[in-house]
Amino acid sequence: MPNQELAIFWKKQRRAIETLQAVILTGLPFLSINGQSALRIDIGKLQLYFFGSIIRIRELYLILGVTLFFLLLISFVTIIFGRIWCGWLCPQTVLLDLNHSITKLFGRKHQKKIQTLLLIPLSALVSITIIWYFVPPAETLKTLFVSTTITVFFLVLWIAVYLELALLGRRFCTSICPYAMLQNILFDKDTLVIEYDVSRDATCMKCDECVRVCPVGIDIKQGLNSACIACAECIDACRVLSEKKGMPPFPNYRGRIMRPKTFWLGGATAIAAITLFLLLWHRPALDVVVIRDNGMLPLGLNRYSYTIYNNSSKPLELELSSPDNVTLIGEHFLHLQPFSTLHGSILVKSTSKREHLHLRISGDGMSISRKTDFL
Repeated sequence: MPNQELAIFWKKQRRAIETLQAVILTGLPFLSINGQSALRIDIGKLQLYFFGSIIRIRELYLILGVTLFFLLLISFVTIIFGRIWCGWLCPQTVLLDLNHSITKLFGRKHQKKIQTLLLIPLSALVSITIIWYFVPPAETLKTLFVSTTITVFFLVLWIAVYLELALLGRRFCTSICPYAMLQNILFDKDTLVIEYDVSRDATCMKCDECVRVCPVGIDIKQGLNSACIACAECIDACRVLSEKKGMPPFPNYRGRIMRPKTFWLGGATAIAAITLFLLLWHRPALDVVVIRDNGMLPLGLNRYSYTIYNNSSKPLELELSSPDNVTLIGEHFLHLQPFSTLHGSILVKSTSKREHLHLRISGDGMSISRKTDFL
C-alpha cells in the first residue's frame, strides 16, 4: 500500500462506514416490507412496524424481547470493541465528520462560518428523517407546513439539533452523553481501545500531530482518557511521520477481541436475536379479545365488545359466530386490512339460561374461540 494511502487508512475505512450508515438511516424509512415501513413507530396506534412484522404495545413479551436483545447487543459491542460506536457509527460523529469534509472543499478561509452555516441544512435533514420514523415519508412531505403537528415537530427538532451540534458539538460526547458514561462501567482490561505506546516514548518525535487532529481535543500521550471516541485520527496523523522513519505509529489499537467473553456474550446476544425472531415468526396471525359490556339490557340479552388483531401481511375476511344456541345481532362478516386492528360490538340473545358464551372468529383457514360470561 502506498505511503499516502497508508497514512489515511483508518480515515478511509471510517468514512466508508459512516457514509453507509448515513445512507441506511436516511433511506430506511423509504423501505417498504409487506406494504408497511420497514421500521416505524405508529404513536397513534401504539405499535411498531419491525421489518415485515408488527409489535403492539399490548404484546409486552415482544417488547421485553426487543429490549433484552438491544441491551445484550450494546453490552457485547461495548465490552469487546470499546467506543467503536462513538467514533465510527454515532449519528453525531457522522454529521460532524460530514460537515467537516464538505467544509474542506471551500478551503481554509472562513471555515468556521461555513461549518456553522452548513449545519442548518444538515440539521433540517436530521429533523425530517426523525419524523419519517413516526410518519411515512410520503405523508410527511405531503403535510409538511400543512399539518400543524408535523410542522411544529419539524421546526422544534430542527432548532434543537442545530443548537446541539453548533453549541456543543464534540463536547456532547465528553460531557453529557449517557452512553459514554455507561462505557466507563462496561470496559475491562481487554476492551479494544486506542493507546499510546509508552515503552517507545523516548523515540516519539513530539510533533503533537495526534493532539492537533483529535476531534475531542485530548492528548493521547497522557494515557487512556474516557473522552476518547476511538476514531483513529491520531493513528493516521502519527503514521505520516513515523512511516518515514520505518516505525509503526505510536498510538494504535490495543485490546484482545478473541477471548472467552467474546464467545459467551456474543452467543447470548445471538440466542436473544434468534429467540426474538422465533417469537415473531410463530406468533398467531390472528388474535381476538372479547369483553362483556356492563350496560343494563333486557334479560337474556348481552352486549360484547371485541378487538381483532391482524398480525399478518394479508387482508382477512372473517365471520363472527357462536357454537352455542344463541342469536347474534349485529355485523357478522368482518374485513381486516393487513397489520390492522378492528374494534366492534355485537348483541347476543339467548332464550335459555346460561352462564357462559363461546364466540368464534373464523375465516381464511383460521379459527379462534373465546369463552366469556353470560348473564
